[in-house]
Amino acid sequence: MSTSTCTEPQASARRDVTPAVTRASRERIVTGPLALVFLAEFCALTSFSLPFSVLPRYASAAGASSAGAGLVTAMLLLGTVAAELAAPALMRRFEFRSLLAAGLLLLGVPALALLTGGGLAGLVTVSVVRGFGFGLSTVLTSALTAELLPADRRGEGLGLYGVAAMAPEVIALPAGVWLADHYGIGLVVVLTAASALIPAAVLRRLPAGLGRQTTARPGAGSGRSDGLLAGLRRGGQLRSFLIFASSTVAAGVIASFLPLAAGVASNIVVVGLLVQALMATITRWWAGRLGDRRGHARLLVPALTVAAAGMITMIGLSSPVAVIAGMCLFGAGFGVCQNATLALMIDRMPASTGTASALWNLAYDAGYGAGPAAFGLFVGHIGFPVAFAITGALMLVALPAARRERTGAAIPARRRG
Repeated sequence: MSTSTCTEPQASARRDVTPAVTRASRERIVTGPLALVFLAEFCALTSFSLPFSVLPRYASAAGASSAGAGLVTAMLLLGTVAAELAAPALMRRFEFRSLLAAGLLLLGVPALALLTGGGLAGLVTVSVVRGFGFGLSTVLTSALTAELLPADRRGEGLGLYGVAAMAPEVIALPAGVWLADHYGIGLVVVLTAASALIPAAVLRRLPAGLGRQTTARPGAGSGRSDGLLAGLRRGGQLRSFLIFASSTVAAGVIASFLPLAAGVASNIVVVGLLVQALMATITRWWAGRLGDRRGHARLLVPALTVAAAGMITMIGLSSPVAVIAGMCLFGAGFGVCQNATLALMIDRMPASTGTASALWNLAYDAGYGAGPAAFGLFVGHIGFPVAFAITGALMLVALPAARRERTGAAIPARRRG
C-alpha cells in the first residue's frame, strides 16, 4: 500500500511536467483553416485535371492541326509558369487569402467561355488565363499549408497536403475524358468551373491577413520576403531545386510517353500510371512523418536511387511485370522526393514561405515540361526501352547534390518528445 501511495503523486508530478513540445506534438495537424486550404487545393487540381486531356481533342475536332491542339496544353503550362514567376512579388503586396481567391476565380470563370466555342484562338486565350490562375492557386495553397502547420510536424502536414493534391490526378484526369465521351464537353466545362468556384466562395473563413510576408515571425530574421532569384541563391535552395527538377523530368516523360510506347498494352499502361500515382501519394505522406523525426535531407539519396531504379527497370518494357515494378519503384521514390524537397525549401525560408513554394512549383513544372521535350528528340533514334533507362540514369547525376544535403547542408531534424 505504501508503494502505491508513493507512486501516485510521482506519476502525477511526471504528468504535470510533461514537456511543452510533447504536448504540442499531440495537437491536431488538420485544423479548420487548414482543411479549407486542402479543399481549395483538391478543387483547384480537379478543375485543372478534368479538361486537361479533353481540350486538345476538342481543338482537333474543331479543325485545329496537331500543332494547334498541342498549343492548347503548351499555353496552359506557360500561364502556370508565369504565375509562379509573378507570385513572390504579388505576395509581398497582398495577403495570401485574397490571392488564392483570385487564382481560383481565374481558374474557374474563364472555363465558362468554352461553352460559346470561339475556335483555337479562344481555347488558347482561356488556357493562358486558367494556367495563370492554377499556378497562383498551387503556390498559395502550399504556402498557406506551411503557414498553418506547427513547425515540428510540418513534414507530416505537407505529406497530407500531397495526398489532397494527388487524388484529383488519379480520379479527375480519366473522369474528364469519360464524361466528355458519354455526356459531351459541356458537362466537363461546367464541372471544371464549379470545382474552382466552390472553394473560392468559402475562403473568407480563413483568418484575415494570413501570410503577409512583410510581417516578421519569431526566428525568421527580418521577415523580409525574397524574390525568386534571391531565394534561389539562399544556401541549399538551388540544390533542392535541381534535385526535385531531376525527378519531375522523369515524371513528365512517364506521363507523356508511356501511353505511346510500342508493345505496351493499354491496360498495362493504365495500371502502371495508376500504381505510380498511388505509390507517390502514399510515400509522400510517409516521407513527411519520417522526415520530421530523422531529417528530410536524409531521405533524398534513397529517394533518387529508388526512382532512378524504377526508370531503369523500364528497359524491360516488353514485360508487364517490368512495367508495373518500374512504376511502383519510380512512384515510391518520386513521392519521397516531392515531400522532402518541399519541406527543406520551406524550412530554409520561414519568413518567405510563398517564395519557397513558388520555387518548388517552378521546379515541378519546368522539369515536367522539359523532360518530354528532350525525350521526344532522341526516343525515335534509340527506342523507348533504352530512352526510359537513360532518363533514369540521368537522374543519378543529382546524387552528389543529394549527398551534400545530407552531410553538409541539411536542416537538422526536429525531434519530438
